[in-house]
Amino acid sequence: MISRRTATSLVSAGMLALFTALGAAAASAEEIVIKFSHVVAPNTPKGKAADKFKELAEKYTDGKVKVEVYPNSQLYKDKEELEALQLGAVQMLAPSLAKFGPLGIKQFEVFDLPFLFKDYDALHKVTYGEAGAEMLKLLEAKGITGLAYWDNGFKVMSANSPLHTPDDFLGLKMRIQSSKVLEAEMNALGAVPQVMAFSEVYQALQTGVVDGTENPPSNMFTQKMHEVQKNATISNHGYLGYAVIVNKKFWDDLPADVRGELEKALKEATEYGNGIARAENEAALKAMIDSGKTEFIELTAEERQAWVDAMKPVYEESAERIGADLIAKIQAAANGG
Repeated sequence: MISRRTATSLVSAGMLALFTALGAAAASAEEIVIKFSHVVAPNTPKGKAADKFKELAEKYTDGKVKVEVYPNSQLYKDKEELEALQLGAVQMLAPSLAKFGPLGIKQFEVFDLPFLFKDYDALHKVTYGEAGAEMLKLLEAKGITGLAYWDNGFKVMSANSPLHTPDDFLGLKMRIQSSKVLEAEMNALGAVPQVMAFSEVYQALQTGVVDGTENPPSNMFTQKMHEVQKNATISNHGYLGYAVIVNKKFWDDLPADVRGELEKALKEATEYGNGIARAENEAALKAMIDSGKTEFIELTAEERQAWVDAMKPVYEESAERIGADLIAKIQAAANGG
């Protein structure tokens, strides 16, 4: 039989355990978890920027926010991640700008137009300016808040045969992201566009399901595509960038002070990521050249102009889809107008 004293001690211990559990539960409830999913490797510009955001967000919020970063399509592939964000299964993404077309927001495909930006300075006049901010606002109708643009860089073309002129693309099966502008680009070159998730590209190249693809050097290198592509051309014909986005309801429901600290963290992570993007791509390009596994071609001025001329019809075709006025507006912003 339990004595009164023992019973009292047991009750006290039980109450203490209960209060401890309740305290832990309260502490746990106060912690805000942000699942940040992306499809590229951690050692890419986007991967490093995501990790920097995690570091700064947890620091500036004094641990109130925990950021869980899931790279390399660990949670979702290209086609799945936006739906997951809208449903609240993840809170944060940084999809490439072409990904918004299937949502019905076709305007972002303007960034896929060939030879639109002559350099990073021209690009940043758009992505850091009024035109870029106005485009991010278009996402709100889909339950998404756009926060920033992150650079990867300018793309190279790769294949298992040399690509000097548009004629060299004839009949090649080229992997692209889901973008009508990129489809038009490949069609203009005489290639056969193949839409495919980024996580599937290496195997598709390795097995010959596709003949080639386009990527910034950092993506090509970190996914080891240079090991299964004999040739690549340093064309810098198109830009690949990302929009950092969050579930709108999640973002709006955050305490104002927490949201402010996260905005501060994101601004610094954006400056960091965009600051290293160019250097990361240059380093990746050098590493692939040094490996000797892929022969890289630099276009002559005449060859480059032939590419530009071959892809001019893409602008006219895309104007019907994304708007001639928008194209003109982005061109003017990029040129300082």
